[in-house]
Amino acid sequence: MINKLRKRSYIQYLSLLFFSTILSLFSNAQEISYIRPEVTERLKMYKRQVRADSNKRMVELKKMIPGIVYDLRYATRNNFMHRPMYPEKTKITFLRLAVAKNLQKIQSELNEKGYGLKIYDAYRPYSVTVKFWELVRDEKYVANPSKGSGHNRGIAVDLTIINLFNGKEIAMGTDFDNFSDTSHHSFSELAKEIIFNRLLLKNVMEKYGFKSYDNEWWHYFIPETDKFEILDINFKKLKKYL
Repeated sequence: MINKLRKRSYIQYLSLLFFSTILSLFSNAQEISYIRPEVTERLKMYKRQVRADSNKRMVELKKMIPGIVYDLRYATRNNFMHRPMYPEKTKITFLRLAVAKNLQKIQSELNEKGYGLKIYDAYRPYSVTVKFWELVRDEKYVANPSKGSGHNRGIAVDLTIINLFNGKEIAMGTDFDNFSDTSHHSFSELAKEIIFNRLLLKNVMEKYGFKSYDNEWWHYFIPETDKFEILDINFKKLKKYL
């Protein structure tokens, strides 16, 4: 009788352990998992896409837009991840040809007013977006890898305005990658100068087809998401195909 009870208790213990493990694994999977979309990883496939549509060609912004300034934060430790997400010697960034043409017009118009553009980030390989998501699972600030992002498609850019006379950024109220309400376009408890500066950037970007993102004053994108593939090709390989 005692042996039977022990056997039954042992079986119950194993059953409980099994179901607890399954629930734990399921819970963890819910936290970290995502559905991987179709991603272009090979340069050969990217070249094929460009041959079919030249507007999909990735162009290096400094080569196309004279005077544009870079502050590529993800090639440094000065970002919300506190570590380089791109190779530290990265000094180039890209956008699709069709998008870069619009940015070129924006730079030209700002230059006439004594201003210019500074780029924090443009094209972002898909694998970096995955790393962001592992740290910050909040779609208000980080793209869900299940969808990919405008950055992965080469149609989004993080930027600000500089004064051409001194090269300094004009006041925007927060730094880049500030995940607080103060960075939202709707936040109104700001000095008049800052509100004016944000509107200056927003108006000129929207004039040439870009859309703003409500939670980040620095983030703009072209809404034609479905026309461009998600890429996970590193900067070095893209540079060779310029």
